[in-house]
Amino acid sequence: MANQLGVLNALDAAKIQWYHFTAIVIAGMGFFTDAYDLFSISLITKLLGHIYYFDALSEKPGTLPPRIVAAVNGVAFCGTLAGQLFFGWLGDKLGRKRVYGLTLMFMVIFSIAFGLSFGKSLDGVMATLCFFK
Repeated sequence: MANQLGVLNALDAAKIQWYHFTAIVIAGMGFFTDAYDLFSISLITKLLGHIYYFDALSEKPGTLPPRIVAAVNGVAFCGTLAGQLFFGWLGDKLGRKRVYGLTLMFMVIFSIAFGLSFGKSLDGVMATLCFFK
């Protein structure tokens, strides 16, 4: 407890430096990308419904079945939580800069794979989308 108070007092007494602004921007961008990802998933599910589940004779043409909506939303939220915990822990073990670069590399690769998802059946396409999400 005394050590924590010493750290907090040192932070209060420190002058604002360029490092502080850098840390704020990096933390803000991480928060922004997570928030955007979680916000956009509801729009993505509507688009997926119009693309893969369009039925002109239906009362609501182009809507995803509830189980698919639950799967896509669940994967997004659980993946965000698991990713933050895992990569945060990995950053403590291997170093923040190295893990930040690794995270960016994974995000680029899986985003491209998400856009190029494949499958013969609708459930197969949704499964690959959920996997790459």
